Amino acid sequence: MPKLTKSFVDKATSSQSDLGDDYPQKYPQKFYRDSALPGFALRISGGGAKSFIVEKRINGKVKRITLGRYGPLTCEQARKEAQKVLGHIAGGGDPITEKREKIAQVVTLHEAFKSYLSTRKNLQESTIEDYTRSIEGNLKNWLNKQLIDITKDMVQTRHAKLGANSQSRANNTMRVLRAVFNHAGKQYEDAQGNSLFPTNLVDRLSQSKAWYDVNRRRTLIKPHQLKPWYEATLQLNFETTRDYFHFLLFTGLRRREGARLKWTDVDLVDRSFTIEDTKNKEPHTLPLSSFLCDLLKRRHLAKEDEWVFPSPRIESDSYLQEPRTAVARVAELANVPFTLHDLRRTFITIAESLDIPGYALKQLLNHKNPNDVTAGYIVINIDRLREPMQRITNYMIEKITNEH
Repeated sequence: MPKLTKSFVDKATSSQSDLGDDYPQKYPQKFYRDSALPGFALRISGGGAKSFIVEKRINGKVKRITLGRYGPLTCEQARKEAQKVLGHIAGGGDPITEKREKIAQVVTLHEAFKSYLSTRKNLQESTIEDYTRSIEGNLKNWLNKQLIDITKDMVQTRHAKLGANSQSRANNTMRVLRAVFNHAGKQYEDAQGNSLFPTNLVDRLSQSKAWYDVNRRRTLIKPHQLKPWYEATLQLNFETTRDYFHFLLFTGLRRREGARLKWTDVDLVDRSFTIEDTKNKEPHTLPLSSFLCDLLKRRHLAKEDEWVFPSPRIESDSYLQEPRTAVARVAELANVPFTLHDLRRTFITIAESLDIPGYALKQLLNHKNPNDVTAGYIVINIDRLREPMQRITNYMIEKITNEH
């Protein structure tokens, strides 16, 4: 082992021929350990970057602590720093855990939220967007606050403030915040392994029974309202938004599923389309009724984008975002209050009223019941869904064109 001097470090390389017999050839890094100060070493990456490190067994495991890059840090400076670190470890210290503690003590809500998202590998893009809207939108002025500075009173006050405008939004925001605090409680620990955030501040809402009792929406467009609603959509300024509304109504899709449909997901020859990113994480293929087929063929003739329903904004190359203004305008013109999810409820209610077979209806809606053993043995071909889909479409068209 050499003594790490400026002359040696300048000449040192990461050539594989210099590696010891006990060093696997597949590793792109090389280590030169100092002969004068055990535990002090030089690490050279495969790309040639040189850094000084300390190697020492801490709590039964060999740990590596980076002191700094060679250049900004000289050999003598690194040696003195290594002596300090080794002395601290000899006295029972654990620099790695202590550094983690310091980071945890100043971690902000935004940092904790990003850390939480990074560990949730299977979250759908739509779910991430909802979570981000809750934290970065509804708690915007908290993002740079350190977690330790957020209090139970702050949580309860913000929940009440949000609830004054939307009780469901208030509840959803605090549920996401609760998940972030649960994550922080497991992610950030002290040297003894104790959580630095043992208390979830959002639990105050349960203790004080402050959660809002939000009933699930059951609104929909009734059969006699379909005609005025449809006629109101024809008065929208953007054809894309109008077609998007019609597509949701005649397919029963969730709003994001419809908005993110790409032309590569549409087969006009087979008269079908597939939603790849669904709520239950299983691709969802549906037949196109005659109405839907005509709608997509017309849109395909003028397509200039990968999205079937691109954003009408000239500067945007994304899919259509939630068109709240258009929803409000149609609701006012038709005197029919509705949300985009009401279109899905309308589709479902009409399908049930037409006595569509249960398993066919589940297939149309992409509903999965993990406790339904029988459903696991039933394979429904898309062609068997064409007749139910067309029946639902025919019913809607009849109501829309009915003069009475």
